[in-house]
Amino acid sequence: MTGTRITALGHYQPAKVLTNADLAKIVDTSDEWIRSRVGIETRHVAGPDEPVDELAAHAGAKAIASAGLTAADIDLVIVATSTAIDRSPNMAARVAARLSMGSPATMDLNVVCSGFTHALATADHAVRAGAATRALVIGADKMAEIADWTDRTTCVLVGDGAGAAIVEASDSDDIGPVLWGSVPEMGHAVRIEGTPPRFAQEGQSVYRWATTQLPPLARKVCEKAGVTPEDLAAVVLHQANLRIIEPLAAKIGAVNAVIARDVVESGNTSAASIPMALSKLVERGEITSGAPVLLFGFGGNLSYAGQVVRCP
Repeated sequence: MTGTRITALGHYQPAKVLTNADLAKIVDTSDEWIRSRVGIETRHVAGPDEPVDELAAHAGAKAIASAGLTAADIDLVIVATSTAIDRSPNMAARVAARLSMGSPATMDLNVVCSGFTHALATADHAVRAGAATRALVIGADKMAEIADWTDRTTCVLVGDGAGAAIVEASDSDDIGPVLWGSVPEMGHAVRIEGTPPRFAQEGQSVYRWATTQLPPLARKVCEKAGVTPEDLAAVVLHQANLRIIEPLAAKIGAVNAVIARDVVESGNTSAASIPMALSKLVERGEITSGAPVLLFGFGGNLSYAGQVVRCP
């Protein structure tokens, strides 16, 4: 057994930006209505010729380059996504092909909004156990493709993008123990169902659950990692809704932490939201290398997963 660390990050978003004013032209909404309820101002939307694996590959390539590696150095690829339309080849295999990798193990993981933190834990366990040496972990979703553009309560939320991390063996435990679980009786609260698949949710139920039940879970993640909420340099929650993120961060007690608010410019990008927000914070130099960062995903199923990691 060995320790693990995140050595590099990367992110990617499509070029097309959809503003609140743009949305007001296609559904009964307004900039004021959206900002006051969810805090979102813009979101990036992929076109029909930009599939999930392309978004994922761009983010993955950036992370690999940032780590000073080549694609051949990766022996495990995990893609967290819930918007892969085709069943096979999976997104991880397609990413490996796009990046001309050697012969990595490739798997997709569908835990919706908490997909990246689940995938990060899976890669952490694989590297610690010696089953992999370097893992590429990606969260990528194309939520605009599954949005119901007639439902103003959900279509205003979604955006597209991808975020990636490189996980390697380390002499130190820079990726803390995961706390993960689910609330099966509330699995219906966030759904992607039907043919074609469409995103729907019971927003008030999710809001009440997140703001009341998640703070003690997040504090338990810190406890498992041996840090206090006051020690945290940053808090990166699933970027679901600014009206969830801000009160949740306050209840955790991370009084000295930078709070990721990428949802304002990116919308809810599901599994992509945490790695994309973290990558941007690191790229802007808002977190010091080695500082503790709380990652916590929650949403569909109703599943959750979180860990404290050291900033690369």
